[in-house]
Amino acid sequence: MASRVVMPKLSDTMEEGVLLAWKKHEGDQVQAGDALAEIETDKAVMDLEAFSSGILRKILVRDGETVLSGTLIGVIGEADEDITPALSDTIAPSPAAGGGTQASATSTAGSPAGTASSRPEGRPIASPRAKALAAERGIDLSAISGTGPGGRIVEADLSKATAPATQALPAGTDLPLSQMRKAIARATTLSKAPVPHFYLTIEIDMEQAERFRDQFKQDRHTHPSITGVLIKAAALALTRHPEINVSYIGDAIRRHAAIDIGVAVGMEDGLITPVIRNCGAKTLEDISAESRALIERAKQKRLQLNEYTGATFSISNLGMFDVENFIAVLIPPQAASIAVGAIRDVPVLTKGSVTAGRRMKVTLSCDHRALDGLQGAQFLKEFKRILEHPQELAQTGTAQ
Repeated sequence: MASRVVMPKLSDTMEEGVLLAWKKHEGDQVQAGDALAEIETDKAVMDLEAFSSGILRKILVRDGETVLSGTLIGVIGEADEDITPALSDTIAPSPAAGGGTQASATSTAGSPAGTASSRPEGRPIASPRAKALAAERGIDLSAISGTGPGGRIVEADLSKATAPATQALPAGTDLPLSQMRKAIARATTLSKAPVPHFYLTIEIDMEQAERFRDQFKQDRHTHPSITGVLIKAAALALTRHPEINVSYIGDAIRRHAAIDIGVAVGMEDGLITPVIRNCGAKTLEDISAESRALIERAKQKRLQLNEYTGATFSISNLGMFDVENFIAVLIPPQAASIAVGAIRDVPVLTKGSVTAGRRMKVTLSCDHRALDGLQGAQFLKEFKRILEHPQELAQTGTAQ
């Protein structure tokens, strides 16, 4: 029996996906579990696997097309099988990668070219990120040869391209939203509007934490990242204040058994939050190594769904951009998130004397439905104490 291949819904926030490239062609033999195509979701690039074996009889969406989740994109069947029933429904219209609307098409078994949504002749095929970058830089895509699958223009193809000196981005230009930016727009709207936020800011003396990192490197020949230090400190504080590691679920407050901390990673078209699992039971070395690896893969858009969903708490750090202080929008179901600013040289007045100090401001965002100011303040006080007395960061993980 013919098997329908549809654009999957790979996350709760995914409404559409970009079929970056088919890895099989019409007529190819396919085994269950084979990678059929490469899909760009709102957060990552993933392989779409076949759920049945047979021959890829029909491809209905071409490389570079954007289609709604659930849209029929191909059919797998036997060589002599009538696949008309699998092609009987109409492909729903979906937003095109360039921001327009693709024409809907009814699939028929007798069309050898397939029934992919139409594309104007001569229009270059490019990935969403390549299109956005080209628009931003004023680059004409028709003058670029693509090196991606099927001649698709990818981001790397723009590295050697330059915009004409006289060609500037016109005022009022509309840049197409990437899948990631669309997901961010939906998530933050759903958070900021209904969730009653409140914010608490505290300043932390980071001089001892910086010395700790240097000494840790000398003693153990590994240099923990500042991100790793922040995650470990947050995990220790959450272990001692489990009332922060919760979610509001309507008729109850769910206290999470594990501390799963997400770290916001900025990308060209938005941000993604890879999650370090069970942080309360991991050493600083483990947390630093795991966070580095996840952040690197996040930048390459190679995370799996379970690697960027389900955080119970999150950290966003803009200190590397010299941002002194900011607030983070909560992403439900998290009830708290911490925003970290730059470590700054500041004058410190102590007992009438002015000395040089190293200070960092952090702001805790809280869901007032689950947390109150006193709880947030107690957590922040402990987070500050740990970073100002960082020896316990070197301790082994505590089982949860």
